[in-house]
Amino acid sequence: MAKRNITVLIADDHTVVRKGLTALLSARKYGIDVVGEAGNGDEAVRKMEELKPDVILMDLVMPGKSGLEAIAEIKRKQPRARILVLTSFAEDSNVIKAIRTGAYGFLMKDTSPDELVQTIRSVFTDKLTLPKELTGVLLGDQSVEKKKKGAGGELTQRELDVLRCIAMGMSNNQIALALSVGTNTVRSHVSNMIRKLNVENRTQLAIHARENDMV
Repeated sequence: MAKRNITVLIADDHTVVRKGLTALLSARKYGIDVVGEAGNGDEAVRKMEELKPDVILMDLVMPGKSGLEAIAEIKRKQPRARILVLTSFAEDSNVIKAIRTGAYGFLMKDTSPDELVQTIRSVFTDKLTLPKELTGVLLGDQSVEKKKKGAGGELTQRELDVLRCIAMGMSNNQIALALSVGTNTVRSHVSNMIRKLNVENRTQLAIHARENDMV
């Protein structure tokens, strides 16, 4: 059975950017189908519901409903939506808010085509995409709160094992294979850790692990 292409929705208020990304990602060698474009946050939400793409590339600064607001609404409507933020400013506080809201990560708009494609593939397989050179922005923002929580003393040894795997970008299926457990067990551990560490999502679990030198 042939492997299907990854479907992508591009949300950016600049037509040139959207068309450029569409032309780039539509190259046959990448195995990606751009199924739609959106010029603002409202349109991004509508297109997400209509097209149900595998991955959404989201600009943060758009007229009307911003990318950040669109991410929040999309995650309410579709909690498992895979959103990758494309931004020009890594230090923008909205990047941190987007990660907290549920985006899988972010890339700079000047990233290379190969890195963009590889990151889309990673997001499609539920892997986190936090560039090493930019994680300091996120970690620094959360350092005080994390110190209050501790490094994970409330976690069981198996939860710590799962946490380290998450920090390495492994999907639930990969973690299950690595630890010889079922995927439902992995999901349960992830949910328990999110509750115990008082974080919002899988991305913040990875940040916590990296900040506390667990990988």
